[in-house]
Amino acid sequence: MNIKYLYVFFFTFIFSVNQSLQQKKRLKSRIRQEQFQGKQFILMVYVVLKRHYPNFNELLCSIPDHRKRSGYEVAELIMAGLSMFIFKRGSRNQADLGVNAAFEKNYAVVFGMRIPLMDTVDCFLRKLAPEELEKLKQVFVKQLIEKKVLEKWKYIFRYLVAVDGTGLCSYDDEPYKGCPHRTSKNGKTTWQAYALEAKLVGANGFCISLVSCWLENSENIDEKQDCELKAFSRLAGALKKAYPRLPVLLLADGLYANQTFFGVCRKNDWRFIVTFKDGNLKTVWQEIELLRPLHPGQKLSRVKEKNPVSGWLSEQLQYINDMDYEKYKLHWVEYKAFYDKKEPHERFSHLSDIKMDKNNAWEISHYGRLRWCIENEGFNTQKNGGYNLEHKFSRKNLGAKKNYYELLQIAHLVNQLVEKLLHIKEQLDDCKVTLIALWEDMMACMRNQPIDNHELKKILEEYKQLRY
Repeated sequence: MNIKYLYVFFFTFIFSVNQSLQQKKRLKSRIRQEQFQGKQFILMVYVVLKRHYPNFNELLCSIPDHRKRSGYEVAELIMAGLSMFIFKRGSRNQADLGVNAAFEKNYAVVFGMRIPLMDTVDCFLRKLAPEELEKLKQVFVKQLIEKKVLEKWKYIFRYLVAVDGTGLCSYDDEPYKGCPHRTSKNGKTTWQAYALEAKLVGANGFCISLVSCWLENSENIDEKQDCELKAFSRLAGALKKAYPRLPVLLLADGLYANQTFFGVCRKNDWRFIVTFKDGNLKTVWQEIELLRPLHPGQKLSRVKEKNPVSGWLSEQLQYINDMDYEKYKLHWVEYKAFYDKKEPHERFSHLSDIKMDKNNAWEISHYGRLRWCIENEGFNTQKNGGYNLEHKFSRKNLGAKKNYYELLQIAHLVNQLVEKLLHIKEQLDDCKVTLIALWEDMMACMRNQPIDNHELKKILEEYKQLRY
């Protein structure tokens, strides 16, 4: 009996100790989570602006003022527009509703400015030339490049630049002259604002806008509508003009596997990896099918990992070099992934002007797939991650619409510089908090908790270097 009681006592003791440890662990996690939420993110936005852009206010003041009478400084108007996207308010109305007395005080402490109503900002943006904010965005990016913040995500000493277009918002009536339109089989015509982007991407999820180009129809009704391929030539010219010495490795989808794209890349001394879909460039596909069995040594395989549900992941790769297409030399690579099945779970095919071997073929296929970043971390995040890209911030004024779009791109850049910090990513994983929830906490903090200059000085001293 004594032994039985001893066993009961022992297991009860072990159970109570385990419960106590679990409670302490949960308490520590909750404390870390509470410390991490809200205020820390605001303070890190401040640190990022001070460390990466010590001349931030001067850059905003460089925007020309077209007004005859001014109640607010230009920097205050631009910052208010940026803050709408930095705080992910989603609309001008929500941005105004989020401001109370405590918010105004904290905003003045963090950014050193007053915050105007968004209607005042809108009046300014309606007459501001969109080229000014495009230049401002490029200055922000160039400062990061000069400081080698993005150096880590180069491949063959070149920055990865993904190209893709997206629809922003649609209309039942023509919102402005030159807006692209589409007529359905039922005869209904809809108009859609459409932008083409060149974004610098990285394996850590960076997706930073370099140059933006809008699709706009000519006033000549006899001309065909503007399209993404036409806009690419303009985008490429703007990219080369803005970053004349930037070493670029261009990533693009299957739409761009054509002579025009290859020619632009050669002219600008850019390398490329482009998705190669079945049916594109039929003569090239015919040559690939003929050469496949003749190059067994260029077919590689490896086992990567085991999935508890799907089983072992095995990967296969085949590449073929030096295929002639018109006046270009093309190199092809195809990647397949199998989960214990005969049919491939994934299949990706790419063309490149980079010659391949057993070592770099895997890398070229991998970097070609990073084009997804412009769709996922780029457009999808801006549409569904709180920025509300598809919202009509200015319904019928094209100039204002472009300006809001540029402000969104700059704000997204600033937020990425916070979100991708190593210690922030670690804390996000530890606390298991979504970015949208964190931004809600940040707004709650701005509206309810005081922020003083002492806190700003302290955290600025703490983070003298920012690591990604």
